[in-house]
Amino acid sequence: MNSILSDYKFSDYQLEQFSKYYQFLVEENEKINLTSITDIEEVYIKHFWDSLAMQEASQKIENKTLCDIGSGAGFPSIPLKIANPSLKVTIIEPTLKRVRFLQNLCDILKISDIKIINARAEDVVNDYRENFDIVTARAVSSLSIILELSIPFIKVEGSFIAYKGNSYTEEISTAKKCMDTLEVSLENIFKYELPKQYGSRALLFFTKRKPTSKKYPRRYAEIKKKPL
Repeated sequence: MNSILSDYKFSDYQLEQFSKYYQFLVEENEKINLTSITDIEEVYIKHFWDSLAMQEASQKIENKTLCDIGSGAGFPSIPLKIANPSLKVTIIEPTLKRVRFLQNLCDILKISDIKIINARAEDVVNDYRENFDIVTARAVSSLSIILELSIPFIKVEGSFIAYKGNSYTEEISTAKKCMDTLEVSLENIFKYELPKQYGSRALLFFTKRKPTSKKYPRRYAEIKKKPL
């Protein structure tokens, strides 16, 4: 499966990390719900390759601080960390079983300079408000919901990068009011195709223009009931 990642010119050590990642993911997935995708080709394309799309979009992330909200089994932050060892990663994941998986995974892959927080984003935002260069989320809620949860964590002029499927145009339209309220702008849409015709994806790049009011984010139940 190394050929799928060949464009990145990874070292043998990095390729071994991806191999160990796959093996541990599949083993642990039999015990806890981490992913519905376990076929090796699909994992390498739909999880690893897709997570690395941020680099394909020419986003310079070396030495940056990145927060991954609702990371689940570590996507996209762990593949990005493997590819960019200088990246300073914080993962916010509310499910304890997944947090333990991520902690064990980092030990297996010998990954350091990574913080894993077992909490909901809105419960820890005041400890990390306007703290990160980049915040990202992959397959987490609608755009309006994840924008409200994420934007308070980002430094002014920092980036929020959302991984989305084909429905992103409708989500952008629905999130216009939210974007205005939170004072963020959509700067770029990077559209791409997964290898071997596994589907179309898009990265939405937002820039935070001003500090976020401390009344955001609201409690998740309120956000979900009445998105901005």
